[in-house]
Amino acid sequence: MHKFTVWAPDAKKVSVKIGDVLHPMSGPNDAGWWSASVDAANDGTDYAFVQNDDATPYPDPRGLWQPHGVHGPSRVYNHAAFVWNDSRWQGPPLSGAVIYEMHVGTFTAAGTFDAAIERLNYLFELGITHIELMPVVEFPGRFGWGYDGVALFAVNAQYGGPDGLKRFVDACHSRGLAVLMDVVYNHFGPVGNYTTKFGPYLTHRHNTPWGDAVNFEEAGADEVRRFFCDNALMWMRDYHVDGLRLDAVHEFMDRSAIHFMEQLSAEVEILSSTLERQLVLIAESDLNNPKVVTPREAGGYGMDAQWSDDFHHALFTILNVEVEGKGYYVDFGSFERLAKALTSVFVYDGIYSRYRRHTHGRPVHGLSAHHFIGFIQNHDQVGNRAKGDRLEHIVGIARAKVAIGIVLMSPFIPLIFQGEEFVSSSPFQYFADHDEPAMATAVREGRKREFAAFGWNADEIPNPDEPATFERSKLNWDEVHQGKHGEMLEWFRQLIRLRHQTPCLNDGDLNHLKVRFDEEKRWLTMDRGQIRVLCNLGEEPVELESRSGYSLSLVSRDDIGIANDKVLLPPDSIAILSGKTI
Repeated sequence: MHKFTVWAPDAKKVSVKIGDVLHPMSGPNDAGWWSASVDAANDGTDYAFVQNDDATPYPDPRGLWQPHGVHGPSRVYNHAAFVWNDSRWQGPPLSGAVIYEMHVGTFTAAGTFDAAIERLNYLFELGITHIELMPVVEFPGRFGWGYDGVALFAVNAQYGGPDGLKRFVDACHSRGLAVLMDVVYNHFGPVGNYTTKFGPYLTHRHNTPWGDAVNFEEAGADEVRRFFCDNALMWMRDYHVDGLRLDAVHEFMDRSAIHFMEQLSAEVEILSSTLERQLVLIAESDLNNPKVVTPREAGGYGMDAQWSDDFHHALFTILNVEVEGKGYYVDFGSFERLAKALTSVFVYDGIYSRYRRHTHGRPVHGLSAHHFIGFIQNHDQVGNRAKGDRLEHIVGIARAKVAIGIVLMSPFIPLIFQGEEFVSSSPFQYFADHDEPAMATAVREGRKREFAAFGWNADEIPNPDEPATFERSKLNWDEVHQGKHGEMLEWFRQLIRLRHQTPCLNDGDLNHLKVRFDEEKRWLTMDRGQIRVLCNLGEEPVELESRSGYSLSLVSRDDIGIANDKVLLPPDSIAILSGKTI
């Protein structure tokens, strides 16, 4: 026997369809829920819902398994049947994290959870503490980034389904690796979204880049909010995931007295107490509003951390002059901007933005740098370039070494994008197998218009729905120890090891960071306790001061030396010095 439930507040009649048989459901109750217990149903039973006089069966909005794809019936799945081996698991703290962003479909040739498990020892030995999975819920088609998911409770069957994800998390925990997951609560994908057949999950009152906004504040919003909160809690409780990264929270249209993020934060805190292990919430936000990561008791939304786009943009524009004055990069492009990002987090903290053409953001006061995630590459910043080219493809390996040196020596929690650590020759391009031709055409044309702002040639943009675009984005593991790839991998290992072993590099107090720079000569220095970082991105060698008693810990080039408390830095190089007591 299995009990089926579904929220359909406006329906007059609902049945659960199993095979060719319709089983009438009771309801609705005061909250709009229908239910039915079916003797013939058990684990593995396929089912769908039929409403009113429409004979069309639709999948369960909360279906846990969609083995036939997003348009097919749901399948009953029993979470309790899986045998876990992580009962004593306590994840590493986010404050000491080194995060590795992974797309399951392109991380390995097979593109499955089980194949990814075979690479976990490699990540552990690299010094990674947290793996962040790009969305793994069901989306239409054979391949995609995952941000067009529509069956938000169902794990992608091509990756391995619900048991596959559980095996992956269990294997990560056995190696001391925490697992974070990207979730998309700001929209549903445009193909295969059947939630609106059941209730007011979306609202016409607000628009987002993807169409109607999620209904967080109007009639029916209580159950819509419950839908997303229950989804978040499910990943943490039933899949043992250690945290979630919420996509584009600036597109949450919510004027409620208690914002959705605040509600979710409170519920996750209760679950964390119940499970007796740390659970975290990370936001992607372009609001430059510290309220997102301010604790609830101080009037904030209570997210544990958020991605720091200003830091990326400031760093990328001094590495790559190609983008100066283009798109949102028009707001960056100087060492002064990078220094401000390092010391103040938000460059735009209440000042005028040329790109936005209005004042943007507010200052960060009294918050640890550990509330912010720093990176020079991620899926957006690589994949949303016209050709999906990686940093090293654009600026060369010397500057790529400087860039990751700054990221890993910064006060922020560092994030690495898959393949970045060995300067993968594979691009990471935008791919999406929309199974509706009109939608595929709309996506192609939309990306061409978007890229025009950056001056990129529209003819060079790969076709997102071609299998070749997906295949060429897969990592080539045969190259990882060869030539420049092995050289960069060793550089990453040394930097990560130094970060883990050096207490002052895990200090989130921004007041303990000192930054100096020369705009004309293009050098920058960072002082963090007993660590001094010296960078030269100019065209000429520069001589920068060390400190008495300091020695070279790491250098990006073998010809960097120290004499008389001076370090001679060639162009495009970085040196990291340490005092006697680190």
